[in-house]
Amino acid sequence: MKRKKITFLWLLPILLGVLWLRIFHVSTIYAEEDCAAITCSQGTGSTEDQNAYLACNKSKQTCWEQKIKDTQSQKVTLTNTINLLNGQISLQQLQVDLTQAEIIQLEDQVAELAERIKGLGYSLDRLSTVLIERVRAQYKQSRTVPSLQLLGSSSFSDLVMKMRYLSQAQKQTADVMAKTENQRLEYDDQKQLKEEKQIQLEQKRVSLKLLQTSLLGQKKDQQFLLSETQSSEAKYQAELAKTLAELEAIQSIIAGRGSETKVRDIKQGDNIASIIAGASACSTGTHLHFEVANNGVHRDPAGYLKSTDITWSNSPDGSFGFSGSWDWPVNNAALITQGYGMTYYARVRRAYGGSPHTGIDMVSKTSGDYTVKAVRDGTLYRGSIKCGGGLLRYVKVEHKDDAENTYYLHINY
Repeated sequence: MKRKKITFLWLLPILLGVLWLRIFHVSTIYAEEDCAAITCSQGTGSTEDQNAYLACNKSKQTCWEQKIKDTQSQKVTLTNTINLLNGQISLQQLQVDLTQAEIIQLEDQVAELAERIKGLGYSLDRLSTVLIERVRAQYKQSRTVPSLQLLGSSSFSDLVMKMRYLSQAQKQTADVMAKTENQRLEYDDQKQLKEEKQIQLEQKRVSLKLLQTSLLGQKKDQQFLLSETQSSEAKYQAELAKTLAELEAIQSIIAGRGSETKVRDIKQGDNIASIIAGASACSTGTHLHFEVANNGVHRDPAGYLKSTDITWSNSPDGSFGFSGSWDWPVNNAALITQGYGMTYYARVRRAYGGSPHTGIDMVSKTSGDYTVKAVRDGTLYRGSIKCGGGLLRYVKVEHKDDAENTYYLHINY
């Protein structure tokens, strides 16, 4: 008996472990499938059904937000990237649905308030008419001389009855005045509430348009990703390795860890390098990666370069503006292949591990012109750094009159 008891105690941790694994496995599956499984119905459209739908929608949004967060923490793969994008689209669709439901609810509230205000208006008109009649009658009574009332009374009790009637009439007039004032206050309150609801309604309509535009953009990103990668994990990982290596190299260059040689002082517009034609170390094709840094901090080059006639080749991102005074680093500027910040490659493909693209990729609009020019006066340095099994060449210009340094990558010198 003692031996059986000892054996059972020995097996107990194993049994508990198996049970925990089963529970964990079930809960994990539930967590993965729960978001899509939640069904939110708008029912008959009653206030109760509308409120229940809004609560359900928000709960489902919370579920997708957690799922997106979990996916973002996982290894960057094509499958996870597609899952992440699908989750973001589902979340955005829920936000669109929620906003549409809130618009319907606000429209109902505005219509109900309009009817209530209309009824209050009729009631206020009637009370005002009654009040005017009572005030007019009371005014006539007040013009009657009390001594004449006394003489005209057949008895003292008759006089008391007349005075009591007059007192009741005054009280009723006061009651009508109070009701009229209360009705007027309620009328004003309902009008103000209706105006507030109408403002909220217009804001929701604007918000809906923005959400719908964003949703279309996400779906466009999804289709672009699928067509670009052709569902090839190997191709995706190869390109990811290059972009991640490029980001690491850029961060090292900005931090001063590249191998650099001082060349000479140069003037704005001087030729300082040429763009490499075709793929090179940490680059999938012909382009100049132009970078601006201030005390080691990346800056958006669009805020420094002059506005010019751009040819855009950065689908699906599209155009953006330039607001600076610097000349461009390429002739016949420029054909842009990628902008600064959370671009499609940074945002959707997570090409830089969730970080933004730190420069602007460009070439000249003149085919075959690979000239790279200095955007400001300064001191020219030539540098290189290991990147993706090769050597990434770049030039740096320490500006003479600006606090910024400029970097020009994927070039020959």
